[in-house]
Amino acid sequence: MIALVDCNNFYASCEQLFRPALQGRPVVVLSNNDGCVVARSAEAKALGIGMAAPWHTLKALARRHGVVALSSNYALYGDLSARIMRVLAGFSPCQEVYSIDECFLELEDGRRQAAATARQLRAEVRRLVGLPVSVGLGTTKTLAKLANNCAKKCPEFAGVCSFGELSSATVEALLAATPAGGVWGVGERLARQLAALGIHSALELQRADPDRLRQRFSVTLARTVRELNGEVCLGPLAAAVSRRQLLSSRSFGELIDDPEPLAEAVVAYATRAAEKLRRQALLAGAVGVFLRTNPFRADLPQYQPSLILPLSPTDDTRLLCQTALVGLRRIYRPGYAYQKAGVLLTELTPTARRQGELFADPAAQARSQALMTAVDRLNAHMGRGTVRLLAEGADPRRMMRAAHRSPRYTTRLDEVPVVRSD
Repeated sequence: MIALVDCNNFYASCEQLFRPALQGRPVVVLSNNDGCVVARSAEAKALGIGMAAPWHTLKALARRHGVVALSSNYALYGDLSARIMRVLAGFSPCQEVYSIDECFLELEDGRRQAAATARQLRAEVRRLVGLPVSVGLGTTKTLAKLANNCAKKCPEFAGVCSFGELSSATVEALLAATPAGGVWGVGERLARQLAALGIHSALELQRADPDRLRQRFSVTLARTVRELNGEVCLGPLAAAVSRRQLLSSRSFGELIDDPEPLAEAVVAYATRAAEKLRRQALLAGAVGVFLRTNPFRADLPQYQPSLILPLSPTDDTRLLCQTALVGLRRIYRPGYAYQKAGVLLTELTPTARRQGELFADPAAQARSQALMTAVDRLNAHMGRGTVRLLAEGADPRRMMRAAHRSPRYTTRLDEVPVVRSD
């Protein structure tokens, strides 16, 4: 059986974990620069607050119902996610982390034993990390996703829904109650197209002819139908996924027109991307850089440039930053107020497959590797940014707004609450 473990209202639950007073209250977490809603507690959902809703349009509602708005605290969410994934790894040798709050596990037990294991891991995550999760079990990833959806929405399952434990009639009823757009991989646009063919529910999609849908839509949709019927099409959990690109970007706290803070931002983003590159044992063969003005400011001139430059495959922060700055100088134009910048690393290849170059300097590569390893270790031990390039700077104008961010309880010692008693 395949289990899909999903953290309930993850960002909001992380905030409530360290602030018990928020339990039972409507809580929303805001996007970068406190712009839009990116997470909601169950109480906030009950008020009708939608995902991606602009926060400035919700302030009157928030005052009436006591909605608590918090800035995104990615350091906290990332650390708690890592803790949850470590706990889950103890239940299966086959684990696929799908997102920050979701992971697939392969449970080799029989159907009833797998359900018991799922209830055990759910309790263990709650005991060791303190966060609620829901578990769905099915014979394919798509069915496990659907079962997880039922586990979250149907209180009678108490957080664990295993299609293997249910009668075929019960499973059919659950599929009939699930819109086709609620199936993994079927978005709103495709759901409208399926509705035109008379396919409105997951059950109707399960009973559709996959070959006909492949001809009309895509092989991906045909695989989804086969997965709904218990045929494994999406591959084993342990299959390695080859990344094609790494992106690091942020919106600024205020509009910027000066080239110097833009250069500092690009260096900072290239540095973050390089750190991710080394953690995943990858090399980048091209660096892209882009700038964006604010598309919602009709009173300002608009400019959305981008450029990709090739380089010899590397994971050296210095070389990646140098290339990114060359790209920035080429695309920058004065007279525009920029809202966002970003760096994109592409042409990624595993470090172990580095191809030899005729004029390569092995000694220089060894020195580069030793330096980057030392920098990563120091920053991991002393905190991110302890050792960084001088060109990164710290211009306050490019710092994101986070007026309501909670403390980084688990990753910053200086932000841990202190209790004194006389």
